[in-house]
Amino acid sequence: MSVAEPEVAATTFLKPAERSGRKFLNPVPTALGGLRIALKVLPQMLFNTAEREPKQPLGPFHTDSTVYSAPPSTGLRVTWFGHSSMLLEIDGVRVLVDPVWDKRASPMNWIGPKRFFAPTIELERLPQIDVVLVSHDHYDHLGQQTVRRLAKLQPSARWITPLRVGPILERFGVSASRVSELDWTGTVEITGTDGAALAITALPSRHFSGRSMFRRMETLWASFALRSARHNVYYGADSGAWPGLAEIGATYGPFDLTMLEIGAYNEMWKQIHMGPEGAAQAYRAMKGPRGAGLLMPIHWGLFDLALHGWREPIERMTAIAEAEGWQLWSPHPGMPTEVVHGQALRSTWWKREA
Repeated sequence: MSVAEPEVAATTFLKPAERSGRKFLNPVPTALGGLRIALKVLPQMLFNTAEREPKQPLGPFHTDSTVYSAPPSTGLRVTWFGHSSMLLEIDGVRVLVDPVWDKRASPMNWIGPKRFFAPTIELERLPQIDVVLVSHDHYDHLGQQTVRRLAKLQPSARWITPLRVGPILERFGVSASRVSELDWTGTVEITGTDGAALAITALPSRHFSGRSMFRRMETLWASFALRSARHNVYYGADSGAWPGLAEIGATYGPFDLTMLEIGAYNEMWKQIHMGPEGAAQAYRAMKGPRGAGLLMPIHWGLFDLALHGWREPIERMTAIAEAEGWQLWSPHPGMPTEVVHGQALRSTWWKREA
């Protein structure tokens, strides 16, 4: 059964990505940090007193793999593995999102941001995956060792990425025949168990790409709408707040669950990472509880990627949600959790070390 395509207005932010030479452009003008920002950040890093990493190791957190032997009764279940990695089970289709089981979000295994806690499940114990969804090529969203292992463990999985990310996956062992690259507004339809259909649409986000400082913007980045016959989910991936989010909500919503990043933010780079206040702005623009459904904070709790304390993103997001009366959906790491329409979920696992 096919999933109906939404209608896009003639004048729209929702269109294929534009380029300047080999470099992709953001949907709105966006300044990226360079040497000037680095010079400002350095003294703040040296004299920063924020608790950027947990004082004691977190966890261990464990995922009970036997849960996956039965489908979710609601049709929608999410296992959040920390940061932006998760397993999304949506009406018969299993989607593994931005998987990073690597020890560090770094090109090297001996230096760079290190995980706050170990993976909650071995890759070998994951159920059969229908789709591996990769939003962009940054190390905290695309882990080389993870991809190499998944390519062997899940040979039948489809891999869906934005444009030009495919060759990276191929270098890491993924068969080119299993990769579908999408431009913004492009859609791939996946058939899961019992013939269930899931339409995955790549949508614009305000970010950047590159696995080195010298080849930025040469691969595309994206957010995604995932629509089945019964459920509709928005994965915001990495993005600063921008006007097109309102149109995404109006065109591809209403959503049952809206995943927005809240970590790795700073006033100096708010155009590419929205943080809690930007996530609140985005959620309002996408029409809040009526149009964006439950708000799931992502991109936090696993790596030190900014200057703020490691708990600060969820503390600020929780305070905003309470003040606004919003239904926050924030699960425990590694716990397969069903999404119930209109029912908030606020795990406080991150308070245990306080």
